[in-house]
Amino acid sequence: MAAIIGALIIGISLGLFGSGGSILTVPVLLYLLTFPADVAIAASLLIVGFIALGATTPKLRSGLISWKHVAFFGIPGMVGTYAGAWLGGILGATVQLITFAVLMLVAAVSMWRKRPVSSSGPIAIQPLKIILEGTVVGVITGFVGVGGGFLIVPALVLLGGLAIQQAVATSLVIIALKSFVGFYKYYEILAAQGAVFDWNAILIVIVGGIVGSFAGNSIGKRIATQGLQKGFAVFLVLMAVFVLWQQLS
Repeated sequence: MAAIIGALIIGISLGLFGSGGSILTVPVLLYLLTFPADVAIAASLLIVGFIALGATTPKLRSGLISWKHVAFFGIPGMVGTYAGAWLGGILGATVQLITFAVLMLVAAVSMWRKRPVSSSGPIAIQPLKIILEGTVVGVITGFVGVGGGFLIVPALVLLGGLAIQQAVATSLVIIALKSFVGFYKYYEILAAQGAVFDWNAILIVIVGGIVGSFAGNSIGKRIATQGLQKGFAVFLVLMAVFVLWQQLS
């Protein structure tokens, strides 16, 4: 029941708000399902990857996905995610969760101030900047177990010259690729340490998250989400403070 509730919370928030929703995955696994911190961070990558993959499926026929940008941003991002997961295995869960709480605050500010991202007309692709940002976002993804959509989408618009619809669709592919690579590295490390994964709970969260994302998307088309988005930003701040308090105390 806890897994189902957590999955629906993650999925609906993703469907309603898009980027930023997956940042709830680690707290759900950590506090609602009582996963150990390192397993929660690792499992969140697998869950986020599959939810992003599920959201990508209907967009494959739309022609919105820019595979060139997937290569420019996604391949360096996969390398960065692998490195971030390796770094997380060295520094330990406390440092990861403190970093995660700080990232939640950044996401909250981003969602509170969120406006439609737009470039000033057609711009040239800046591949070096895209590669650099892809690597940095990948390291963050691997280290704290989040998708990073709220960082990827603006980069694809402002540095990659994509329209917002293309950027959102392309970011889903990038998130899925990075997340699976990060989980692979974490699983390699944790399995060697004898960590146990609750695959049943993880599967329930994946399925429920995908279903919830469709439900959230449907709800978002019928109601104004601006007020909900600000409320969600406040919730992220409260959650970040709670995580920091837990770790620092």
